Amino acid sequence: MLTKDLAICIRAIDYSETSQIVSFFTRAAGKIDAIAKGSKRPKSPFDGPIEVLSHGNIVFIDSNREKLATLTEFQQQPVLRNLYSNLFVLHCCLFGAELLNKLTDDYDPHPGLFDGFLEFLQNANGQHSAGGRQRDILALLILFQLTLLKEIGLQPILSHCVNCKTSYSTRRLTAESRAAGNELYFSSSANGLICRDCEPGFPDKIRLTKKASACLVSLKQITDSEEKTLKEIEKVLINHLTLLLGRTPKMAKHILGN
Repeated sequence: MLTKDLAICIRAIDYSETSQIVSFFTRAAGKIDAIAKGSKRPKSPFDGPIEVLSHGNIVFIDSNREKLATLTEFQQQPVLRNLYSNLFVLHCCLFGAELLNKLTDDYDPHPGLFDGFLEFLQNANGQHSAGGRQRDILALLILFQLTLLKEIGLQPILSHCVNCKTSYSTRRLTAESRAAGNELYFSSSANGLICRDCEPGFPDKIRLTKKASACLVSLKQITDSEEKTLKEIEKVLINHLTLLLGRTPKMAKHILGN
């Protein structure tokens, strides 16, 4: 059966001298694996080898979901070339693609997540073309990761202590921090924030600074936060994603190493 969809390539490997096996995250069908026959030939029906992060309209034959689909058409939209002109931007986008590939199931559609990832790529491309700083790209990555976790049903609890249910607000954190300093923690086993009174019961907790705590409680502050704070949050997220996946994502070292 021929199926048409909007898609973003999140993985591509060589299958033979002329063909590739590609993973697409599509808007209506979810993640699919397909063989792109002849994609590496000079006169390829796909305008050359398919690159990770390319996007556009696809047509594929899906005869049996236990086998590879067959890609028949890929009408690529204008390539987001700025993603390839800055190494850190590219690493962040490839990290997002890796997470999509590892954390979503085949044929499990998440149209909101598709829109969120495409927006992330377009914003990252636009930030770089406008002379965006590394801090700006990191903020976009953090917000995308939180969107991903929400869409797949693993959204961390950030509005209150997971254990005692004490609610948080930026105003409250500011008032308490004058006396207490770093008062919040993140626990992957609890899937969210833990207060100072409850933290002894969670050996895996990570202590957060006042600024990082405020950002997680009020996500709108992330876009205006300093790079040091964003790196702290990203380190927490990578630790959390590592536990969810059972191993450290391959691209993580390129994010924290900058």
